Amino acid sequence: MPEYNIIGKSVQRIDGPRKVSGEAQYAADLDIPGALCLKVLRSKVAHALLQGIDTREALKVPGVVGIFTHVDIPGINSYGIIVKDQPALTNRVRFKGDAIALVAAEDEASANKALRLIKVSLQDLSPIYDIREAMREDAPAIHETGNILSVYKVKKGDVESAFKQADVVIPGSYTTQRVEHCYIETEAGVAYMDNDMLVIKAGTQNPHYDRRDVARVLGLAMNKLRIIQTTTGGGFGGKLDISVQCFLGLAALKLGRPVKIAYDRQESFVATGKRHPFFIDYITAANREGKLLAVKVRIVGDTGAYASYGPATLLRAAVHATGPYEVPNVDIEAFCVYTNNPFSGAMRGFGTPQMAFACESQLDLVAQAVNISPLEIRRRNIFQKGSLTATQQKLDVSVGIGKTLEAAWEKALQVMPGLGDENK
Repeated sequence: MPEYNIIGKSVQRIDGPRKVSGEAQYAADLDIPGALCLKVLRSKVAHALLQGIDTREALKVPGVVGIFTHVDIPGINSYGIIVKDQPALTNRVRFKGDAIALVAAEDEASANKALRLIKVSLQDLSPIYDIREAMREDAPAIHETGNILSVYKVKKGDVESAFKQADVVIPGSYTTQRVEHCYIETEAGVAYMDNDMLVIKAGTQNPHYDRRDVARVLGLAMNKLRIIQTTTGGGFGGKLDISVQCFLGLAALKLGRPVKIAYDRQESFVATGKRHPFFIDYITAANREGKLLAVKVRIVGDTGAYASYGPATLLRAAVHATGPYEVPNVDIEAFCVYTNNPFSGAMRGFGTPQMAFACESQLDLVAQAVNISPLEIRRRNIFQKGSLTATQQKLDVSVGIGKTLEAAWEKALQVMPGLGDENK
C-alpha cells in the first residue's frame, strides 16, 4: 500500500483549534461600532395582497433611522437559486412569515417598538395548505405561472406488462414531514460600505450565489459587492438560501452606515426553508423469488411559497426512487408544487431520504409477501457491477453496496447475536 500525505491519515481541521478554543467568530459575534440594529416585519397571515403600509408613527420612534418596504428595492425584487420567485420585501404575502418591512434603529428596543407601530393593510386571499388542493386545475394560483412548478418523469421498460406477469404486486402510500434544520447558530450578519464597495458578512453556505442574487436585488454591479462567509455554525442545506443578506445590503446601501441583524430562534423557524414534505404512492412488483420486476411511483413535493431548491429536490427524488436496487421496468413521476406553507429548500439528502423511506418500506413488504428475509431480498436486488439504474446509467466501474450490506450484517450479529441465521 503506497504512503500518502493525507489519504489514510488523521488530518487536523484547519478551523478546529479556533472553534474549540472559542476564538472563532460566528456572524452574530461580529461587532462594528455604530452598527444599526435591523428588524423585519413579517406577515401573520399566509396569503394576502398588500394594499397599504403606514410607517409614519414608527418613524417617530426615537432611535429609528429608516424603514424600508418593497418600493425601496433599487434593483429587481426577486431572487432564488433556481427560480427567481422570492421577493426581498413583498407586496403579496405567500406564507406566514413573508417579509413586509425592514426597520433600522440605533438599538433593538427602538427597532422592536417601531415594528409594533407599522400599520399594514392587507386584502386576504384564500390560502392553500393542502398540496392536493394546490394541484387542482381550479385552484387559485399562488404564482402567475400556476401551482405546479415542475414535473419530472423517469421511464424504463414496460411497467404494465411486468405487473401482469408478477407474482406479487404491493401498493403503498407514504407521507413525510416538514423538517427544520435547527442549526445552533441562527441566521445573522453585518454589512457596511467600504468606500463605494458594499461588504456583507453572513453565515452562509453559498457566498458566490448570494453575491449574484443580492446584486440583482440591489441593482449593483458585481464588482461593487463583496459577500464574505463567516464561520458558519451549521447549515445542512438550510444556509444555501438567502436569509439576511438582502436586508443587510439594502439598509447599508441606503443609509451609508454599518448594520447588523440576528434572527432569534422563533424567526429562524418562521422565515427559513425546510425539508420538503412528500406524498408518495408506490407500487412494487416482484416474482415469487423476490426479484423486483417493476415499480410505479408518483411523488408530490410541497415546495411551499417559493421554489428555493424544490425543482432539484424533486428531480433527485425521481432519479433515486428505486433506491440502490436494479429494477428493469420503471414508471416514475415527481411533481414540485407551490402551497402557502413555509418554503422548502435544501436539506441533507436532497429528496433521497424521503424516497429511501418509501422504497425500503416497500422492499420489506415484498420480502414478507414472498416469505424471504429483509436481508435476502436486498441481496437479490442490489446494484452490482454492470447493473442499469432507473435512468439506464450502466454502473461499469465499482459498486460497493454488496460488501457494505454484508459488513453491516456481520456487525449487527456482533452486537445482537440473537438475530441468528433465520433472519439471513
